[in-house]
This record gives sequence, structure tokens and C-alpha cells, in this order.
Amino acid sequence: MVSLASLMPAGVEFLADRHLATLSTIGPSGRIHVVAVGFTVHEGDVRIITSDATQKVRNVERDARATVAQVSGAQWLSIAGSAVIERDPDAVALAVRLYAGRYRQPRVNPQRVVIKITPESVMGSAGLLA
Repeated sequence: MVSLASLMPAGVEFLADRHLATLSTIGPSGRIHVVAVGFTVHEGDVRIITSDATQKVRNVERDARATVAQVSGAQWLSIAGSAVIERDPDAVALAVRLYAGRYRQPRVNPQRVVIKITPESVMGSAGLLA
């Protein structure tokens, strides 16, 4: 199985660059629910900040399967795994700091939570993975 540890230097750089991505979860009807997100990777986990009342949070609470995909031109990475919702203030603060470092400081949101994905498989374009 290919993991984040399989990233080549170009893959590490691609994940560090500022790119938006999509998050795919399973919606209530069983169809794939896809939304645009910003995400970070830290200590092997993917983190996405969002509001607690969003459909993506409800989807993860019902079915933990989730995939983040980032694309820029011919380069792409897809990280699939199991997701959980973190509401702990320290976990949220960490995710906000990581997001601010990759994108920008997010607006204040007292309803903020974290979707944390533990990767189970990684796919990507040539040159990003060993």
C-alpha cells in the first residue's frame, strides 16, 4: 500500500504549496458528496477546518470514509482514509495554526471543528510518489 511516507521530494513540495482541494465523503443518499476545501498534513494526518453544522461533518459522523484530492495542472494527489471529527479546543487550535501557515489566518468561528483523516492509501501523478 502506498502511504504519505512514499512521497518523493516533489510530492512533499506539492503538499506544502498553497493549493485548494476537494473533500469527498458519502452523503445521506449514498452518493458521493464533494466540496472544495483547504487542508494540511501534519504528523501523517490530514486536517480540514470547518463549521460543526456542515454536511461534510454529518457525513463523516455517519460514514468515516473520506478522500482529499489536490490537483494543479498535470500534478495530482489523492489521499483516502478514515475520518473523525475533533472538537477538542487544542485540536482545533492546532488545525487553525496549520491552516494559517499554508493558506491564511481563517476568520474567527466559535463553531469550528476539525475533520481529521488518517490516510490508508495515497495515489498520485508520476514523480510525486516512490
